[in-house]
Formats: sequence, structure tokens, C-alpha cells
Amino acid sequence: MILYLHGFNSSPDSLKANQLKHHLVDLGRSQEFLCPRLPWRFSEAATLIDTALLNLAGQPICLIGSSLGGFYATYFAEKYQLPAILVNPAVKPYRNFTKHLGPQRNFYTNEEYLLEASHVDELLALDIPHITRPERYLLLTQTGDEVLDYQEGVEKFTGSEQVVVEGGDHAFRDFCLYFKQIIAFADTHATQVVS
Repeated sequence: MILYLHGFNSSPDSLKANQLKHHLVDLGRSQEFLCPRLPWRFSEAATLIDTALLNLAGQPICLIGSSLGGFYATYFAEKYQLPAILVNPAVKPYRNFTKHLGPQRNFYTNEEYLLEASHVDELLALDIPHITRPERYLLLTQTGDEVLDYQEGVEKFTGSEQVVVEGGDHAFRDFCLYFKQIIAFADTHATQVVS
């Protein structure tokens, strides 16, 4: 089972989530993909992900996280000893979000809300300063990411399998070119929740 965690102000209708979902459909594996709609409130998103993982207990799972979803994926990979594929992951989002406090709108759902400092503090409870098993991670990052510093991911996931693509952007251009590697990693490393 692939549990795909989308990014901030995104949704299960994001381009990458839909591309991967349709690829798995083409492979006859549609039942192996789950992408929940994550609430904008960080603590609520973490609760939803936690519940989803516990509901999948007994099944081999691999997390995929894009941007903020990569931050969540790292937290839950460490919490439950799961593998994770990180796509242009946010490494220290609590630092970045302080620059974007105020009114927000989800790009896909048009939901509007107010992002406050107290909400950003919720991310600190999910921070994993150091990963425990680098082999549990696959990092896919592009140097042209205009939102996040790709080098933070390269440094944090030292020792992990890494694909560092010159150029590109935060959306991770040509994501579909990496599906074979993504699915091979997921198939090889997927494991059950360990609590």
C-alpha cells in the first residue's frame, strides 16, 4: 500500500498524486494507493495520517510525501518504522511558514483560512532532527526548487538513496519518469506499522 501525503495548500487532486494513482491503475494495482485530503491545520493533519496508518495495520505500507507531505512522512516513518519516499520535502517547515502568516487559500479546494504563529508551532511537535535508518528513505529532489532549499533534504537524508535532478522546480518536473524507481522502492521496502 502506498500512502501518499500531499503538500501544503494542495489536495488528492494534485498533479503528482493523480499521475501516480493513474499509473497504478494502469498496472492493475489501484487498490494499493491511498491519498487522504489533509486538513490545513497541522495537528489535525497529523491525527488523520496517524488514524489512516493504524487502520492499515497488517498491510505492508510505504509512505510518499511531497513538500510538507515529506515532513509528515518523515515523522511517521520514524514513529512506525516505515519506509518513505520524499519528493522535494520540506525539512524545516516551521521556519518557512513564519514568513507566510495570514490569510491563505487552498489552490485546489478554494478553502480560505488564517494561518497564525500558534498553528506553525504545531509543526515543532512533529520535527525529527535526525533520522535513524537512512536506508528506509528514498529522496527525489530537484535543484531548481524555487520554494525549498534542496540541499537541506540532501543533507538530512545523507546515506539514503537519493535522486538529485539538476534544474526542475518545486512541483518536481517530469515526476512520471521516476515511477519505475518509486514503485520498485515501495515494493522492496514496504512494511507493516510497528508501534
